[in-house]
Amino acid sequence: MNDIILNEFNEHIKTSNLLYSLTNAVASSAQICIECLKSGGKILIFGNGGSAADAQHIAAELVGRYKVDRKGLPAIALTTDSSAITSISNDFGFNNVFNRQVEAFANKNDVAIGISTSGHSENVVSALKLASKLKCKTIGLSGKYDEILTKVCDVTIAVPSDNTPRIQEMHILIGHTICHLIDQKFDI
Repeated sequence: MNDIILNEFNEHIKTSNLLYSLTNAVASSAQICIECLKSGGKILIFGNGGSAADAQHIAAELVGRYKVDRKGLPAIALTTDSSAITSISNDFGFNNVFNRQVEAFANKNDVAIGISTSGHSENVVSALKLASKLKCKTIGLSGKYDEILTKVCDVTIAVPSDNTPRIQEMHILIGHTICHLIDQKFDI
């Protein structure tokens, strides 16, 4: 059992050491979010499964607080309204579950952050495309298979791994880092 635990820890450390190559993408993403929030915009965040949980986590850090006391910042996880998710899925299909919400909530200069460990989740990609058409800035978080999101997003942060649990662990670290950078600009 200890060997398995140590292996998991070592895989995490190995993957986290690969993040240094993503510093510029993380900084660019944070800057996009800061500019959006300073201009009165909001951040829409979405993904499926564990990525849905990450979207909720990041949105909560912004609306509540990450490390410092500051005003609440407008961020919405499009994964939390079970009535909207089920009605949209039922009436328009699951591939439109985020599209309809982006259509309803997004304004020019808002930020849409789509999270997909594979980078291929159709509903995430589709919502990012729509957000871009609506003149939102778009950020994609993915694993190393990022060719689709790279074509769709203003910035893509592609964790250089194909191991889903490790990618998800890095996504929350990246989300926390972006929240920390935002905190620095909105400290009261």
